[in-house]
Amino acid sequence: MAHEHTGEHASEHAPHHHGHTDIDWNEMAPLLESQAELFTPLYERALAWLGHKQTEPGLIVDAGSGPGVVSCLLADAFPGARVVAVDGTEPLLERARARAARLGVADRFDTLAGELPGVLDDLDYPADLLWASRSLHHLGDQRAALAAFAARLTPGGTLALLEGGLPARFLPRDIGIGRPGLQARLDALEEEWFASMRADLPGAVAETEDWPALMTAAGLRPTGTRSFLLDLPAPTTDRARAHAAATLGRLREGFGDRLDATDRDTLDRLLDPGDPASVHRRPDAFVLAAHTVYTAVRTG
Repeated sequence: MAHEHTGEHASEHAPHHHGHTDIDWNEMAPLLESQAELFTPLYERALAWLGHKQTEPGLIVDAGSGPGVVSCLLADAFPGARVVAVDGTEPLLERARARAARLGVADRFDTLAGELPGVLDDLDYPADLLWASRSLHHLGDQRAALAAFAARLTPGGTLALLEGGLPARFLPRDIGIGRPGLQARLDALEEEWFASMRADLPGAVAETEDWPALMTAAGLRPTGTRSFLLDLPAPTTDRARAHAAATLGRLREGFGDRLDATDRDTLDRLLDPGDPASVHRRPDAFVLAAHTVYTAVRTG
């Protein structure tokens, strides 16, 4: 499904059950929304950077919009633009429309339901800015998808691709319980799961993830790369703690059978609101994440 990768890698990609790489985006909608809201400062800085790089766009397409948090941020960042949120899951688009209405941008906000990249052929007009936030890697043939993205841009239009960055961190390496380095071990399991998810996609093609090179191959001219931080230091907010707990909870559910007993016990303590060592209560919990945006323009 096309969707909006609205938070850090782990909470979004951890499967419900080990070995099962399908993702139920409807079930994940509240988590996707809460993540994107937490990450809003990061997105706002990324969109401000985009705004400095180009003239005011007339039409913005959010390719893989999910529940529309970033779509509405795009509408706010570019007040002269019409925004089209594109996603394969209609209930997520219902949330996007409701958000746009709450925020007073519904008069220049549309949605389009269908699977990327083919659904982009249903756009009435080419886009001046096409934003794709961690949706590309859910498409089997990423090279072909980038070519389709490029074909839907106006001459001089910009593709902004959010992919990669760094895994989020919530805790110090040594948290005083269990073995140090728990999050690094979870990262390794998630990388294995991500590779399986990619391999299982229809038409999956392995690509070196050199996004500027792939954008060039799609006929675009790369114009910049920049990473943006979300830094919510300890002692952090209840909202940040909830995000950390949700992320670790999905990892515990998805990868618990692949962890040793010590790591399982450590995660269980981190997730128990009644335990002083839990992320809900411990004073050293934080959120630190980095997302990377790549931009390119259509020259012809």
